[in-house]
Amino acid sequence: MTQTATSRNLIGGAWADGGTAVESLSPSTGRSIGQFMSAGAGEAAAAIAAARTAFDSTSWSQDARARARALNELADRLAERVDEVAASLSREGGKLLWQTGWEIALSVEWLRYAAATAVTQAAGDHAEVAPGITFSSTPEPLGVAGIISPWNSPIILTVRALGPALAAGCTVVAKLPGQTGLTNGLFAEVVAATKSLPAGVVNILTESGNAVAPALVESPHVDVISYTGSTHVGRAIAASGAKTLKRLNLELGGKTPLVVFADANLDVVVPTIVTALTMMNGQFCVTGSRVLVQRSIADRLRAMLIEAVGSVKVGPSDDPASQIGPLIDAASARRVNQIVEEAAAYGKVLVRGGLVEDAARPGGAYYQPSVVEVDRLDVPLVQEEVFGPVQTFEIFDDEADAIRMANGTDFGLGAAVFTQDELRARRVSQAIKAGTVWTNCWGVLSERFEQGAFKQSGYGYLCGPRGIETFQNMRVYAHAAPMQG
Repeated sequence: MTQTATSRNLIGGAWADGGTAVESLSPSTGRSIGQFMSAGAGEAAAAIAAARTAFDSTSWSQDARARARALNELADRLAERVDEVAASLSREGGKLLWQTGWEIALSVEWLRYAAATAVTQAAGDHAEVAPGITFSSTPEPLGVAGIISPWNSPIILTVRALGPALAAGCTVVAKLPGQTGLTNGLFAEVVAATKSLPAGVVNILTESGNAVAPALVESPHVDVISYTGSTHVGRAIAASGAKTLKRLNLELGGKTPLVVFADANLDVVVPTIVTALTMMNGQFCVTGSRVLVQRSIADRLRAMLIEAVGSVKVGPSDDPASQIGPLIDAASARRVNQIVEEAAAYGKVLVRGGLVEDAARPGGAYYQPSVVEVDRLDVPLVQEEVFGPVQTFEIFDDEADAIRMANGTDFGLGAAVFTQDELRARRVSQAIKAGTVWTNCWGVLSERFEQGAFKQSGYGYLCGPRGIETFQNMRVYAHAAPMQG
């Protein structure tokens, strides 16, 4: 049966009629839950033009107080619809409802933080550097910001860049993923309802193809790109963006090591390891995909992990009894299953997991988590991001060995260290090359602190006091006292 499109693109403060109607499928059922309009090159060009016009012809970039008011109102409008947006994201993306509720509520707080930075970080510096010579500096917005967000957390990862971009005074074209087209439409409605945002300051496009993102990266009228996604695509964006010397912020892939020392409290550690594996169904940039354990406790932790992971309940995203929902689609579940099947050739499968499908879990997207023990670093399961609920189990001998292994991949997004020795925790955390290192916890985030990466996991910062700098230039003035004739 033909359905009416339920989600459209927001361009220049109005709902755009163009694009291609695409069905949105629920991974929990495999069935259509509505339609959205997928944007193409025409919509991309119109959105870029709208953002450029808003930046060049309105007072948005000069009025920090107006930006703070708009960000606070945007937060208010999103707060009013947290439950609705969270339910849609759970239904469309497969994540558990409590997780999407937390995610959307946190997005509200991140917008409020950005509102504060709009006024507190609007000023530069001033100093007399020598008698009669003064310098001053003023941060200025770069211009039009292109935000390219992934399907695993499309709202909060859009907000994470949108907040500081707007606070800086930029205008925005946000390209959201087709897998969450209906949810994107709800967020676009939130933006449209924010009356203090001038038309064209925020433009929201949903794309299931590959025309909008390249248009943003290649356009000379887009000044900065914030991209969250795979390292492979991030490299392509960096290469393309170099043609216009575009400012880039890239948060890319990860292989988060969870380093467990012999003195760790395993009764606390094991539930944390399981959460790190199953949160967002293992489709998280900092999924705890590697368990590194000290040899003296390896047998005990292995047994505990086999029992804990093997008993994880896989079910629909809206079922309160589910501990992990379906992956984003059946193709992803098959891909993850194939990776584990191939890993059996070089590793020992501790928990096979695998594809699950029955009357209560239809559609082919359900995957029972897997754990594979390996004793080498140079294998695909260690070196490549799986983006699914699969962990390696790796054994180290001492502190130096743990650091060597933790740093043994090209990624450096996140890591966690579990020990009761505070000095060891500090030494190891400082030695691991990762943007965020947790001690005796995992996945804890705060809008007050930067999120960044090392190595092939990207560069630049979002959140925290430096987040706004991604979207700013700094103009410096030098002034000498008039010469006396």
